[in-house]
Amino acid sequence: KKDPNVIGIMAIENTIAGSLLQNYELLKEYKLPIAGEFKLRISHCLAALPGQTIHHIKEIQSHPIALMQCNDFLYTLPGVKIVEHEDTALAARDIAVKNLVGNAAICSTRAAEIYGLEILATKIETNKRNFTRFLIFGNQWMVDEILKDEVINKASIVFTLPHTEGSLSKVLSVFSFYGINLTKIQSLPIIGREWEYQFYVDFDFADHERYKQSLIAIKPLINELRTLGEYPEGQTPKE
Repeated sequence: KKDPNVIGIMAIENTIAGSLLQNYELLKEYKLPIAGEFKLRISHCLAALPGQTIHHIKEIQSHPIALMQCNDFLYTLPGVKIVEHEDTALAARDIAVKNLVGNAAICSTRAAEIYGLEILATKIETNKRNFTRFLIFGNQWMVDEILKDEVINKASIVFTLPHTEGSLSKVLSVFSFYGINLTKIQSLPIIGREWEYQFYVDFDFADHERYKQSLIAIKPLINELRTLGEYPEGQTPKE
């Protein structure tokens, strides 16, 4: 049954932590087309049950990436136990639901508000130029509806190459010839085929027809090609 209200959003890379490799595999495995991208400024806070101060905190929990992004702040809290959690918002929820006195979560201010936690410190991330890029995806009919009035100027593809010398450079030369601007390239091993890789590529373009021609031109040079999505480029938000 088609539900027009259901779409998905998934983080794909962070300007500090880099690519989320497991999510690239999910894109390929579930074959849901990309409808767009969203770039979010990431700012973390420290939140705990109401009535506590930072001096009451004995344990801090959050997603490993969030913990890494707040290293400098955590170094100012010697003796506090650091615990990895599957998600920043779920860490905040656990503290609220389980009434974990002496525990704090590194999460967004919105998560702290939703779960009724008190914010003990804000903007605790080490690098203030911290952005995460999210992909928006859904079933093909839903993606077609989202994109029907949009200007398409970005695409994501995945391809495999023959295990021969210079195979990748030849493909990249074709993209350069057609004026296609590569914004990201990510290689992942092909399971069961030692030393062979699949390449995830993002690029933007001004001429949609030239982009289509470039895909035709690389086909003799590659083994497999799949277009993950064609969509409008997302803008990086101002601080």
